[in-house]
Amino acid sequence: MTAPPVPTVWVLGDQLSRSGGALAERMPGDCRVLLVESAALITSRQWHRQRLHLVLSAMAHFAAELRAEGFDVDHRRADTLQQGLRDHVEEFGVHTVVAEEPTSWDARALLERLGVELVRSDRFLCHYDDFARWAADRKRLTMEDFYRWQRMRLGVLIDEGANGPEPVGGRWNFDHDNREPPPRDGRTWPSITLFELDDIDRSVTERLPSATFGADPDGTWPVTRSQALVRLGEFIEDGLESFGPHEDAMLTAEWKLAHSVLSSSMNLGLLHPHEIVEAAESAAREGAAALSSVEGFIRQVIGWREYVWGVYWLWMPEYRTRNALRAARPVPPAFTGAAGTEMACVAGVVGHVRDHGYAHHIERLMVLGNLALTAGVDPWAMTEWMWASFVDGAEWVMLPNVIGMALFADGGMMATKPYASGGAYINKMSDCCRSCRFDPKQRVGPDACPYTTLYWDFLARNAESLGANHRMARPLAAMRKLSNLPAVRDHAVEILDRLDRGDL
Repeated sequence: MTAPPVPTVWVLGDQLSRSGGALAERMPGDCRVLLVESAALITSRQWHRQRLHLVLSAMAHFAAELRAEGFDVDHRRADTLQQGLRDHVEEFGVHTVVAEEPTSWDARALLERLGVELVRSDRFLCHYDDFARWAADRKRLTMEDFYRWQRMRLGVLIDEGANGPEPVGGRWNFDHDNREPPPRDGRTWPSITLFELDDIDRSVTERLPSATFGADPDGTWPVTRSQALVRLGEFIEDGLESFGPHEDAMLTAEWKLAHSVLSSSMNLGLLHPHEIVEAAESAAREGAAALSSVEGFIRQVIGWREYVWGVYWLWMPEYRTRNALRAARPVPPAFTGAAGTEMACVAGVVGHVRDHGYAHHIERLMVLGNLALTAGVDPWAMTEWMWASFVDGAEWVMLPNVIGMALFADGGMMATKPYASGGAYINKMSDCCRSCRFDPKQRVGPDACPYTTLYWDFLARNAESLGANHRMARPLAAMRKLSNLPAVRDHAVEILDRLDRGDL
């Protein structure tokens, strides 16, 4: 009697973990592994070259590692994911296909339609079903409440006190210690290993579509678990201590400062958040890094990252259509590289994106997001651009961060107020304004900072819809007291026109 065909484990491009998901309990011989490169996804938007290379190279390296372990691996190219599965099933006579739950709403719906058996995802420390239960009886969701709940349930930076469990150091949050402006002492920042490109890397680079943009891959981004572990070790040893104080600072000549740049490895499955948090907490308890830095970093991993993951699943699919402020402008040519700009902060951040496919969280929020918010850029257009431009981009990452946090397009479901500011914030937290022709203190005139002008125009433009938000009462009152508000709004029309044309 002929033995039934072995099941297929379908591994998607952001599930590259041997120890988790549908591969966790599998051994060579008891399944076949499928990976599909979809031409439709590869050509669906203008990807950054390093972003596209990272995913394709990591998939190819993972396939090679599984083959070396003894697995039968079918790593194929197809027009679509669906076609790839269909061709695989036909070629091998497969009866059962198993996969880990995808990280996107559409991908999950696709796999369910195709009859794929889904295994519960263990890629996050809080599954989205558990997040939904946490959120169910709450009138308002806040990341801080979720973060504290995570700390307690996971036992992270928690000690046993006289009255029960309590946060290490007696405080949940060390934000006050982590908001220093950029130092002006010319210090050096932690360096990272550039991994040598191998034959797989070079092969992937050679077949990248011509429609991609940005600098060629240079070994910055880990494409294997071993490389990701090197990057984690470097950060814990060299970066974690100095991360905290300057996590919100921006320097034109420094694309990452002391940030971990581990997000792409987590998002692909090369690292698990548990091992990252465990390493960071150990550094604090051993005295190798300040508690304020460690707490700030851990908050990003088990707080913000997992909160974004949870609300994505809680609010989809309607969430991606949110546009509470009715914003409709295109993504500025100064962002996409189609035009240059005299705004030093924008030029610096866009340069970081061009060279590395990366900008740290304050550059994303207070330079790119802030300008898109005050200019009225369409939230879905901005989401798609950032999704394609950043190595750690994914729909679940970008939708809440752009639509909710940066552009306030959800009307306050995620953020308690719009993160809009004039040039004063950028002047305080960066070195950009010193070399810029625009003056952050001026609202009108040829030298007026576009951020400052657009900030006041944004408040005036949206005063009615923002009026019920108590956190906006003071900014709106200040806006109404401006003696030259009509001139500011006239100047904003000129700035927006120049922004659209690409000559600002």
